[in-house]
Amino acid sequence: MDYPPYSSSTNPFTCMTKQDTSIAALLETQEFKEKAQQLKTLSDVTSFAKELIAPTLQKMLEAELDEHLGYKKHEVVGRGTGNSRNGHSGKKLKTSFGTAELAVPRDRNSTFDPLAVKRYETVESDVEERIVSMYAKGLTTRDIADHMQDIYGIEVSSTMISTITDKVLPLVTEWQNRPLATRYALVSLDGIYFKVRDNGKIMNRTAYVVLGTDMEGMKDILGIWVGETEGAKFWMQVLTEIKNRGVEDILIASIDGLSGFSDAIHAIFPDTDIQQCIVHQVRNTMKYVPHKHKKAFVTDLKSIYNAPSEEAGLAALNQVKEAWPQYEMHLKSWETKWTELSALYKYPPEVRKIMYTTNAIESLNRQFRKVTKTTSVFPHEEALSKLLWLAQRDITRKWTMPIRDWGTIITQLAILFPERVQL
Repeated sequence: MDYPPYSSSTNPFTCMTKQDTSIAALLETQEFKEKAQQLKTLSDVTSFAKELIAPTLQKMLEAELDEHLGYKKHEVVGRGTGNSRNGHSGKKLKTSFGTAELAVPRDRNSTFDPLAVKRYETVESDVEERIVSMYAKGLTTRDIADHMQDIYGIEVSSTMISTITDKVLPLVTEWQNRPLATRYALVSLDGIYFKVRDNGKIMNRTAYVVLGTDMEGMKDILGIWVGETEGAKFWMQVLTEIKNRGVEDILIASIDGLSGFSDAIHAIFPDTDIQQCIVHQVRNTMKYVPHKHKKAFVTDLKSIYNAPSEEAGLAALNQVKEAWPQYEMHLKSWETKWTELSALYKYPPEVRKIMYTTNAIESLNRQFRKVTKTTSVFPHEEALSKLLWLAQRDITRKWTMPIRDWGTIITQLAILFPERVQL
């Protein structure tokens, strides 16, 4: 609704209710202090703040227009300047205290763009931050709408929630292309599977997560790539992107049998040691072993990866094959993958702990799944990328300390890689 231009007798708060007008006057008198002194409970404070929000914003808008025009209302210096006040436009702004009804002032040249309330803004930024925060925790749009209504008395539609959360998409792109550290001590890779709607069909998509530990012992998510299938070509693209973003060297890569990754990493980072995840190897080996043999069999498997040397590890593998001939086929993969399974033997125990398992990235993925479990099918890949980015932002805020025993680990790495690690 458009309001008529002001006449000389028009009050700045003509468009407001009688109660709002009294509150506006209160802002300019001693009554404000007296009213504040009468507040006894949190409810009193909340009620008073709710009454003040609209007139406060209104005064800010009027002051901004004064600044924009270069003169206050009714001042003679404003005559003949080429621009003047031109009434108001009604606007409803959703805030943490409810809906505020405003009368946004206009100028005749339509050059006034207020800062207090943006031209196209309908939700106050604090409310937007609350919505984005809830979305990042995995709440559905319906849950968020119900929460905003129940707690704050604000009505927000699913479309508005999507519009608000879409504002992070440029930040997702910026984060995915940000510069990285020059060298990483350890990089772990894993994939999480999701269902995404594509051209009306529900398709399987994988979010590939690359987690790095830099030379200071700090964890960092290098990126999240959503794709259909993995392979040497896919990983070549990912690793090339990482290199283009500044990574010159990776000491150790811990992988979960990712198809094509070994060839790709040797092509981009030829000096990187690749370690197959022992935990996943044991799980795959035990998959079809009868329950009655599991405990004894897994105990024997430990003798392989806990061996002090590669020679002792091979001997332990042969002993397990002799002790369990019925599971010889289960152990075949240990022989075919031995080159990448045995990389850990040249490292001391402290380094082995961080390289022979992908526990760190699995823990990260569990947190991702906790956030995404409420969405069975994502409407598109952007929605998936958006939620994963918001989730990682919350997760990584807690990563403020180096990983445990980093002082010992980096000292050992400096001995093992004297030309690549300097203390």
